[in-house]
Order: sequence, then C-alpha cells, then structure tokens
Amino acid sequence: MTDRVVVALDVGGTGMKCALVRPDGAVHHTERHPTRAERGPEAVLGTILEVAEGLATRARADGLEPVAAGVAVPGVVDEENGLAVWSSNVGFRDVPVRARLEERLGVPAALGHDVRVGGLAEARRGVGRGHRHVLFVAIGTGIAAALVVGGAGYSGAHGAAGELGHIVVRPGGTPCPCGQRGCMEAYGSARAIGLRYAELAGAPGATALDVVTRAGGGDELARTVWREAIEALADGMVIAQALYDVDVFVIGGGLAEAGDALLHPLQQVFRQRISFHRVPGFVRAGLGDEAGCIGAALLALDHLENAQ
Repeated sequence: MTDRVVVALDVGGTGMKCALVRPDGAVHHTERHPTRAERGPEAVLGTILEVAEGLATRARADGLEPVAAGVAVPGVVDEENGLAVWSSNVGFRDVPVRARLEERLGVPAALGHDVRVGGLAEARRGVGRGHRHVLFVAIGTGIAAALVVGGAGYSGAHGAAGELGHIVVRPGGTPCPCGQRGCMEAYGSARAIGLRYAELAGAPGATALDVVTRAGGGDELARTVWREAIEALADGMVIAQALYDVDVFVIGGGLAEAGDALLHPLQQVFRQRISFHRVPGFVRAGLGDEAGCIGAALLALDHLENAQ
C-alpha cells in the first residue's frame, strides 16, 4: 500500500491546494496554483487537468503509483455523477469534472464538495477520530457544515446538504446574499463580523480577526459585535444539534484561527441555549489547509473501493 498515492486537488475561487496523498492520509507532496477563475470555467477545468496530470507524473518519478484522483470544489456538487452543478466562485455549471479527469489521467476519479471532504478528513484522520457522529462547521467568508456518520459523509438528495449558514436565526433581520434575511451567515461569518464592525466603528477594511483582537484589548464596540456574532452562531448550532444529535462539533475555517476566543464563549452560549439535547464537544479542526486534499483523496479511495 505504501507505493500507492492519490492525486488530490482542493479548488477554490482564488487558489488550488494540490497534493499526493497516501492511502493512510499521509501527504507525500504538496503544491499550490492560482485558480484564475476570471478566465472562465473551461480554462479553470483545463488548469485542474494540467495540474492533476503533473502530480501524476511527479508521483511516478518518485516511484509511486497514482491509483485514483479526487477533486473538491465549492458550491453544489453531484458526487454520484461527478458533476460540479453550480460553483459560483469557480464559474462552473454542470461541468463533468470526474469524467474529464478520468479521461485525462486514466484512473478512477471522484468529485466532492470542499466542506464535505474537509469534514471527512477531520472525522477520519483529524480531531473527529473516535467519534461516530461528527459535524464539521467551516466558518469563513461563509458558513457551511458537513455531517459525517461512521466515517461517511452525507450530501443530501440534491448535493446541497450542510448549508448551515442559511438557517434563519434572526427572522426579518440583516439581508443575506442568498436572498433571505437573518441568516446565521449574515451575523456570524468572518465576512459579516468584519463588515459590521467596519460600519459601526468607521474602520474600512476591518476583519473578523481585527474584531477579536480589539475585543480582547477592551474595545467595547468590538466586544459587542463579537458577542452578537457568537450568539447567532450558537443559535444556529443549537438547531443543528436538534437535527443531527452529534458527538462533536469540529470548528474549522478562517474564524477558527481565533482559537479559544471563539470556542470558549461559543460553547458557553450554546450551553445556555440548549435544553434537553445532549451537549456535544467543541473542538478546533486540526488538519489546517491540508484537510481538503486529504478528504478529496479519501473520497476517491472510497469510490475506488466501491467500484471493485
């Protein structure tokens, strides 16, 4: 098994994190490439295929056999048919990524959702190990979640499961880019926190981590914005626990960089909100920005095993 690797790519709107991943989840080699989504979907797909082919060539040069390929993209993903149904950050609409990848590399391939494969990696190889029911919550520019049960991810009937950020926690509240008002994402995402503080403090360009730093330094306005964000996140996660009854919440994404400044108050407010439901653990994701590639590789290995 040690001579086998998976070609793995985690494709975002700005950049691609790419790797050769061994079957045990160990990363053999990593690369980064710009996505340059402004060139259009066909050009982006072409870059994915070129990078994947280059990784396969690198693997063989290192004496390793590429046995599968896995790609993760944002948006709505039809994993069963290998289609990027709608990925606004990348410009994909009904793009047959899996088929094109298999044609180019000559190995079985899998296509997954970026957050779901991140959840898969954390549940199997990260801080979620040892827990059967895991909810991975990625809090960054937006908010999304991935439910993993017994090491298997859940994508939903239409590939759109896990849109935790669009649970309405403040009915009639702040407009959300999705078209609703009062979404969890409109209050608790890193983007929303930065924008809220910038508006109130007259501090253009303020980020969520600026808010965390200033709140810790005694800035009352920053403390208020941070507290309101924590309360919105907790309200959404109480709903998630009512629906999923998980063992642990694994918190990832850019906002997780706040560490205990996020986890401690979030868990405290969550406990205040919860009634008869079991209180899950709250842990910070441990695989960092390698989670997407590791998860894409695990998904590809699952598809390879199921096909045999």
